[in-house]
Amino acid sequence: MLKRTFRLAAPLACALWFGAPAIAAAADPVPVTPPSTEEFQAWLNAFKATAKSKGISQVTLDKAFTGTSFIKRVIELDRRQPEFTMTFWQYIGKTISDKRIARGREMLKTHAKLLKQVEDKFGVPPRFLVAFWGLESNFGDYTGSFSLIGSLATLAFDARRSKFFTEQLLAALEVIDRGDIAPDVKSSWAGAMGNTQFIPTTYRAYAIDFDGDGRRDLWRSLPDVFASSANYLSRAGWRKEETWGREVRLPKGFDYGLNGLDKKLKLKEWQSMGVRRADGRDLPVADFDASLVLPAGADGPAFLVYQNYRTILVWNRSILYALAVGHLADRLIGAPPFVAKKPINDKALSRADMKNIQRLLGEKGFDAGTPDGIAGSMTRRAIKAYQQSNGMAADGHPDSRLLDHLRGGGR
Repeated sequence: MLKRTFRLAAPLACALWFGAPAIAAAADPVPVTPPSTEEFQAWLNAFKATAKSKGISQVTLDKAFTGTSFIKRVIELDRRQPEFTMTFWQYIGKTISDKRIARGREMLKTHAKLLKQVEDKFGVPPRFLVAFWGLESNFGDYTGSFSLIGSLATLAFDARRSKFFTEQLLAALEVIDRGDIAPDVKSSWAGAMGNTQFIPTTYRAYAIDFDGDGRRDLWRSLPDVFASSANYLSRAGWRKEETWGREVRLPKGFDYGLNGLDKKLKLKEWQSMGVRRADGRDLPVADFDASLVLPAGADGPAFLVYQNYRTILVWNRSILYALAVGHLADRLIGAPPFVAKKPINDKALSRADMKNIQRLLGEKGFDAGTPDGIAGSMTRRAIKAYQQSNGMAADGHPDSRLLDHLRGGGR
């Protein structure tokens, strides 16, 4: 494969979490200087030779790459560096609206028979399938407007994540070669497809022809859409006898160091520590392992999450996305809003502030990794360790108070 480079107008430090939700405030795209037509075409010719050697038919290659060119806008979108990330409350406000809940309930009724058939086969309840559908494509309204092949070819050409997107481009060609989708199909700018927004490798591995027409169509066939989602979740470890989790109430003096997906306790153990449902009732009597998640820190809502929450994270690694799926699924069958209330001053950290938190943690001996402005698991572990050493609630949550404490000489 030919080596390729092209110039960016500004230095970059942000890596896209592919498949994560839009949990960051909008930012202007970084200007991109595209490669020459000759450079891109030379790479494309080399790629097509590789694809043919891997079994992609010449007919598919000819149809798929007719008129394909470098899409500058795709790289601009890939290079966005948001100034602020959304808080838990901001994210929930954007993803779970009264309108979406009402429409989701309507979809549950309209497609009840089909959804029951899918549940019987795969064990995933209808409300979760409709919740994923609503969050991924707003019930099919937004399936993408970019050329699938053009977008993936552009991202595969780009040296930043070429290996990943080359694999996606090859998988997309295999799906086209199989006859599932047309060569000129549209997708998101990053190659996510159809009502489910599956990336090509996921489409290739998990899409199901549930209507029996010989094609796995995630644009126009709702039987295929629901069955493919359920198949993916089932094979990722979905437990049909469990829900995803629930909002809970923590007792005074609770040890916040127990939060995190790396810690599992039985429901009866959480009960013995004084943890209750959000309305004050006892926790369910069931032999479930559960972990405590605090998406807004010690002062925000608390959730005990089960195996199916972890399965949702296989679909999308964002803890906020997984909570949104679970909560929307509950709201679709009549559950109330969260008991916890949004604070008056719900302020997001800027990317610069997050980098400062990471830098200061490192300077004080708490390894948060290279400062990148993203509060990943390594950063949260460092925050918890710092909080514990300073007698703070060890919730692992980055906020302005933590930054002030770090700047104020915390050890």
